[in-house]
Amino acid sequence: MTSPRTRPGWKTVAQAAVILIVAASLKAFYSTASVNDLTWILWPTKTVVELISGTRFHFESYAGYMSEDRSFLIASACSGVNFLIAIFVMLSLRMLWRRRELNSWWSILLIAGLSYIITIVANSLRISSALWLISTRRKFFGLDRDELHRLDGILIYFGMMLLVYIAFEYFERKGRMLTMKSLAFPLAIYYTITLVVPIASGALRDSEFLTHSLFVLATPLVLIGMFVVLGKLLFRDAQSESVAAAAPLFPGDLSIDEICTRPNV
Repeated sequence: MTSPRTRPGWKTVAQAAVILIVAASLKAFYSTASVNDLTWILWPTKTVVELISGTRFHFESYAGYMSEDRSFLIASACSGVNFLIAIFVMLSLRMLWRRRELNSWWSILLIAGLSYIITIVANSLRISSALWLISTRRKFFGLDRDELHRLDGILIYFGMMLLVYIAFEYFERKGRMLTMKSLAFPLAIYYTITLVVPIASGALRDSEFLTHSLFVLATPLVLIGMFVVLGKLLFRDAQSESVAAAAPLFPGDLSIDEICTRPNV
């Protein structure tokens, strides 16, 4: 087994480079792609949205998928490609960091396929919730429709990233709960895709982006805090039982160092 302190070899560096090149290439493609170029991700999303919401859509070339009552358009901005890039980079680099190298180059394709499926699920939930918000509410807690739409997207996309990351970490760490510090990695990926890349492309010239960036900066931090608190509440009893089972019957059986360093003993 490779030691976690071992320096990454050439294969690790090459695999990391391929992952980042794939992500950058997809981002470059998406920046100039029309709706007609994105049917590979929009059509399955539209199909799942129809199953969830009952709303029917039809395709209009170079416009998108229009609802029957023409009140909602699934356009290129609704494709979820940015989320696909974020989830692919997060899962790929996480596995690469944990294992120091992927067992096979085909692992990158498997992660890409899994990321695609996760994106379809997240994006379908995102669009279905947007349809519900439009049909039921105009304002909520002082937020107008556009602000609700923005907040809804951040909660679903970043929330899905957290769920996926926590699930992988939970099973790999055999039930150990995560802290806010350990969730910095998916947060960094999300901030890079949603803030750093747009700013590098000149998004600061758009005054609307400044408002958007405030939501993007604050909402994930609140969401992480909620996940951590909820995790501690849900798994507190299980962790206490685990520690109690591992502890000796009498504290006197422990050395001084063990008494000072073992948690909850």
